[in-house]
Amino acid sequence: MSHACIEWISGPVLRARASGPFALREALHVGPDRLLGEVVSLHDDLLVAQVYEDTTGLRPGDAVVGGGLPLSIRLGPGLLGGIFDGLLRPLQGIDSAFVAAGMGNAAKSRHDFRPMVRVGQLLEPGSEFGRVAGAREHRCLVPPGRSGQVLRIAAAGEYAEDEVLCVLRDAVGREHELAIGEVWPVRLPRPAAQRLPSDTPLVTGQRVIDALFPVALGGKAAIPGGFGTGKTVLLEALVKACAADVIVYLGCGERGNEMAGAVEEIAELVDARSGRPMSERTVIVANTSNMPVAAREASIYCAVTIAEYFRDQGLHVALMADSTSRWAEALREVSGRLGELPGEGGYPAYLGSRLAEFYERAARVRTLGGDLGSVTLIGSVSPQSGDFSEPVTSHTTRYVRSFWALDVTRARARFYPAIAPLGSYSQDAEKVASWWSGVFAEALGAVAAGDADWQALRRRFLTLLAEQTRLERMARIVGKDALQPQQRLTLLCAEVINEAFLRQSAYSPKDAYCGPQRQARMMRLLGRFMDRAEAALARGASPEAVAALPVLRPLQRMGDEVGENQVDALVALEAALEEDFATLGKEVGDAA
Repeated sequence: MSHACIEWISGPVLRARASGPFALREALHVGPDRLLGEVVSLHDDLLVAQVYEDTTGLRPGDAVVGGGLPLSIRLGPGLLGGIFDGLLRPLQGIDSAFVAAGMGNAAKSRHDFRPMVRVGQLLEPGSEFGRVAGAREHRCLVPPGRSGQVLRIAAAGEYAEDEVLCVLRDAVGREHELAIGEVWPVRLPRPAAQRLPSDTPLVTGQRVIDALFPVALGGKAAIPGGFGTGKTVLLEALVKACAADVIVYLGCGERGNEMAGAVEEIAELVDARSGRPMSERTVIVANTSNMPVAAREASIYCAVTIAEYFRDQGLHVALMADSTSRWAEALREVSGRLGELPGEGGYPAYLGSRLAEFYERAARVRTLGGDLGSVTLIGSVSPQSGDFSEPVTSHTTRYVRSFWALDVTRARARFYPAIAPLGSYSQDAEKVASWWSGVFAEALGAVAAGDADWQALRRRFLTLLAEQTRLERMARIVGKDALQPQQRLTLLCAEVINEAFLRQSAYSPKDAYCGPQRQARMMRLLGRFMDRAEAALARGASPEAVAALPVLRPLQRMGDEVGENQVDALVALEAALEEDFATLGKEVGDAA
């Protein structure tokens, strides 16, 4: 164990004179309260460290003790349903309103353990040696880098997460002690046997995302948007409805009242798939704006390490990070105190590489144990003044495959989600096209013959919305009445797409979640509307006559009025659509 003595301290950064060997990124215990820190620079016997807790009261002469290991956290089944700070210290069940100085993250929960191996059995990394009972059965796995023959295995019973339950002896005679939980360095990605391509989307229940800008399982997405555009609300909607097995929600530098509201809401929710409390598949990491800024920089690595741990259980995990801009600001502040040369926007020159390290930990993999699992990363970005050319947003676009840009104009118009169709994109759309073809075939059957192809409808919707933007600019100059009938019909169809499909209320019991099959039926119905409207225009009907059809209002309101399993209502709506256009065609024919 190495020691050092503080010579200088400013905020979370200190310099200390070492009297023993230290390693870069080694965890430290600082001062009489043993505050958690980390070595960030070494030069001869002088070390520079950042402290992840409030440094008030520290002074030159205080001791710095090396931990011997990189900054690490304890992982285990007790994480599910928990609320932790950025260093994975529990925020539940503590006696004060604040986390105590120097408080560790040692496991306190106990679990019912059942052994799955016998003495003498050979175990490889990722092998299962036991199971833990609970709302979700948890598999106890041999950590990466450890293997050997079972020397001892505990009997069935109740144990703490850090109790030794299994002992292995490897080929060179070393013994490895295994517990229910394990300790892992947060900055080191957990290994997998193989990274795999993904042709399945992460279903979020948000139509504009799933149908137009999907993200694949194991993919990475960004949600950039200025203040008040609904980033946090959208992320919370994804937490409630996305089809991941485990949700890790990271509040990084966000306001405390927002985090408190999110925590209370998640605690009251019921998972629609299992009927169990939503909190049982959720881990919340809360590093709010009033917590030490250096811990904000570590929180994002803690959260993705948790996600990788549950991925290795053979689960699909979604990590929602709100927001990466606050993390980058913490990086900038600590960099300034370290005296590093600033780059663009005052951020350190290594901002891009740090973002790349984070997003590259998203993947769909075959685990060391042979299971399939994934980590999908979704991070919000808060560019100042909504400027998407600022460094954090511009760097993020290089590493994500789905980009859901929030538009301040839509947000001010109370349009939710305020995702701008023309400013967003998805590079995963081609990958998941075959999956969507299967959904259309299952939802529509023979009805989908030739006129309900997902790729064709998606392109048609996006082309229509792009044309709407061009025509609206023209209408502001010459007036809408001066436009050609075809152009006025284009604006009408685009308005129907926006209201019926892209607008989705997070507070509506029926519309908060929209499953893939319901989305497929809605897309086909809107495609039929556009076909019938264009045919009516060709026969001499005016766009205003199409806009006056009785079916138009129910069509625009179908998301909020037709529930998830009300297929008959959508069939009836399509029949009403056909009837109204047939009547309009007869009226046009009679007038001619």
